[in-house]
Order: sequence, then structure tokens, then C-alpha cells
Amino acid sequence: MDIANIIQTIAIYALPVLFAITVHEAAHGYVARHFGDGTAAFLGRVTLNPFKHIDPIGTIAMPLFLYVATAGAFLFGYAKPVPVNFGNLRNPKRDMVWVALAGPASNLLMALGWGVLLYVLAGAGVTERFFLEMCRAGMLVNVVMFVFNLFPLPPLDGGRVLVGLLPHGPAMALSRVEPWGFFIVMALIVAGVISNLWMRPLMQLTFGLLGLVLSPLEALLP
Repeated sequence: MDIANIIQTIAIYALPVLFAITVHEAAHGYVARHFGDGTAAFLGRVTLNPFKHIDPIGTIAMPLFLYVATAGAFLFGYAKPVPVNFGNLRNPKRDMVWVALAGPASNLLMALGWGVLLYVLAGAGVTERFFLEMCRAGMLVNVVMFVFNLFPLPPLDGGRVLVGLLPHGPAMALSRVEPWGFFIVMALIVAGVISNLWMRPLMQLTFGLLGLVLSPLEALLP
């Protein structure tokens, strides 16, 4: 992969990635505040300022290194997690489900928004590849974040949703996995388990649903 192509790809994905992680993390903090925990708000994390959510290593250095080192075949990154004190929630076990779902739900809505923008631009006769590819990148990035974060293992959002839905005993057992959850997830990614058994089928399903919702906009196409 040549340098010019790498720079162009980074330019196309930069804005969608920043929007995706910023809104995702802010959504967690906003819903936590709504249900009684103002920790994130107090620390200034309920904001659309991306610099409040970017982790220099996880958001910038690691994805860039992996992209260059693997020629785009493998990417992984993360933002600074929004601090939530679940004990402050009015109904901790129930409300943590909504707090956890807020992030992936925001990514699904953003994927839909990028899809709408793609149809609007195409319908308006815009042929500039950069903007059309950015819309497609926005859909892809947000679908990836939506599906990946729903994987049912703490500290991912899907794991916290599962903890909130399970009876007390199994929920406590699953929550104890959280300190090692990141390393387990990384091992499953490297082994191809998450990509083959979780990401691919659910991404295909999600894109199918988005296509169905966006299908009425095909009338805008010339």
C-alpha cells in the first residue's frame, strides 16, 4: 500500500471516526446523568468535544500503527471510557443497561445518518469521490462500533448489558471477568473468533437492516 493511498484513506476516515467515538462516549455520559449519575458530567465528559474522549495511544497511535503494519487488514482502537458510578443510578441494575446501550445505539443512528447523507449527495449530483467515500466510511465505522461494542463480555457495552439483565448470581460472576475482559477480547480478536463468529454475521445483518430503512431514498438517485 503506497503512502498516498494511506494518507487519502486516513483523511476519509478521520472525521467519521472522531464523530463515532465522540458521540458514543458522550451518549454514555448523557444517559448516566439522566438516570442519576453526574460523574461524567462533573468531569466534563458529556460533551461533543472530541479532545475530551480521545486517548492518544488507543485512538490515534495504535490504529495508525496497525493500519500501516498490516496494510489495513487489522485495526483496533479505543477511546477513553466515560466514568460511570453505577451505584449513583436510581436503579443500578436496570439503568446500567440503558447507559451501556446508549453508546452502540448512537453508532447505529450515526450509521443511518451517514447513509442518508450518501443518498442526498448522490441525489444532488455530487460526484466528488472524497465525500461519497467519507459517507460510506461513516456507515462502516459506526456499524463496526455498534456490533463490536455489543459483544457480551465486560468491559464492552454488551457485557454490561448482560450483567444488567442476568439474575444476581450469574451477573456477579460475569462482572468479575471485567478486569481481564480487555485481554480476553484481544485474544479472541487475534484468534479470529470475534471477527468470524460475531462481527461478520451481525455486520451483514445490520447493513441489511440499514439498507431496508434507507431503501425509500433510492428515489433520490438520478
